[in-house]
Amino acid sequence: MNSKRKERPVYRLAGDTGLSVEFGEAIDPDINKKVRTMAAAVKNRKPDGIIEIIPTYRSLLFIYDPVRIKPKHLMALIEDLESTIDTVGEKDVPLIEIPVCYGGEFGPDMDNVKASSNLDSEEVIRLHSQPEYPIYMVGFTPGFAFLGGLNEKLFTPRLKTPRLVVPAGSVGIANNQTGMYPIDSPGGWQIIGRTPLTLFAPQRKKPFLYKAGDKIKFIPISQDQFEQIKKEENM
Repeated sequence: MNSKRKERPVYRLAGDTGLSVEFGEAIDPDINKKVRTMAAAVKNRKPDGIIEIIPTYRSLLFIYDPVRIKPKHLMALIEDLESTIDTVGEKDVPLIEIPVCYGGEFGPDMDNVKASSNLDSEEVIRLHSQPEYPIYMVGFTPGFAFLGGLNEKLFTPRLKTPRLVVPAGSVGIANNQTGMYPIDSPGGWQIIGRTPLTLFAPQRKKPFLYKAGDKIKFIPISQDQFEQIKKEENM
């Protein structure tokens, strides 16, 4: 009977208080699902000494208190969970709708994407707003969501010269990924639109609108709708 060999995690110490657990070597939906499921399973166990769990594309970074838990004990916990992880189903995944005004002043690189894909604006918008994108990880800047599932027709190289400032709310494409800029920051992604939502607000009870493992759905809106939502956001 043939069976697919199960790859064991790779453990790497990250300083005196960190342990990185790698579940694969590629950006892959199945690997990322395992990362998310393992993170949830560890949280459910509530082991003493774990300070933070940070998911990435293919690994988990555990920040721990070395006085309360040792790396070998954390590794043992992960090995124990490995035996049951395939039987643990994901809970309902939240779908976050993000309104986006595409093109024009909000999408200065739309022409680049059109030229690269040989598509018109309407088709670029349709293809970009069609999927429900899984959030593989959050990083780079607070709340920057790296999304999987971009249509291959929209793959577009990064800008040759990054911008010094990309406005908060900008939605862009870089190679085979799409994502959103939650704050004003430098960046080299091809900007095709902008959301009027405040993606990161430290003063809110929940500073972020989403987390790794959620899904994002872009909703095309007009400039008038953009201005109205922005006005409501600032009230």
